[in-house]
Amino acid sequence: MRRADSRVQRLCACGIWALAATATAHALGRDQLRFIVQQECVPHWLKAHDPAPCISVSVRGLGPNARGYAVIADRKGGAHFLLIPTQSIRGIESPALRSPGALNYFAAAWEARAVIDRFIGRPVSRAFIGLAVNSIWARSQDQLHIHIGCLRRFVYDTLQTDAPGLGPTWSALTLHGFKYQGIRIAGSSLGAANPFELLADGLPGARDEMGEYTLFVAGMQLSEGPGFVILAGRLVPGSETLLDPRCTLAD
Repeated sequence: MRRADSRVQRLCACGIWALAATATAHALGRDQLRFIVQQECVPHWLKAHDPAPCISVSVRGLGPNARGYAVIADRKGGAHFLLIPTQSIRGIESPALRSPGALNYFAAAWEARAVIDRFIGRPVSRAFIGLAVNSIWARSQDQLHIHIGCLRRFVYDTLQTDAPGLGPTWSALTLHGFKYQGIRIAGSSLGAANPFELLADGLPGARDEMGEYTLFVAGMQLSEGPGFVILAGRLVPGSETLLDPRCTLAD
């Protein structure tokens, strides 16, 4: 596995990800993320170990069989980042996310959360961090991307109150007036838990309707140790409503 990290502050300040400023970006429409990763970040990394305009690139293998992901600053700015597969994967509905040997992109996104620490300038508690994938109705790009950011205060408060009542099987939870299903899992990482698989296998009918769901993972510090809460909401607002680019919790 090969990686490259560049300074998050510099990339954000330069606004390198602002594809909308170019005619190419306008023409690409819903394929902007796929283009920037596959045609810019990965070639730059393989040629010169320079991930620009991404923050980092991690790739295993060479040629058409290469697999990996890139991390990039969200174009709206703030403490908001995206993890994007280097392979073409349309979104949460893609069976490739649950195929044998598939990369656990949520686990990779959790490990990449250090970009928030560097942006804020100090370590941010795991209990303040959230990861999210939008449904097909709430996304603007047709390349899988996992949002990495800080929880909004109401999300944090709800989870601190309700997470102790969750267990290893899905149960109902209301968040800001919308109905979700949630589970709680233990561990400091997501290496052994693929949220895409947990959703597809755990909720009746979800496997055939994955595109209807927003999938959200929040870090937790549970009474028994570090862990996570995973939320799945069908036809709920996009994940941006759950993440705070100002990361006010860190204050």
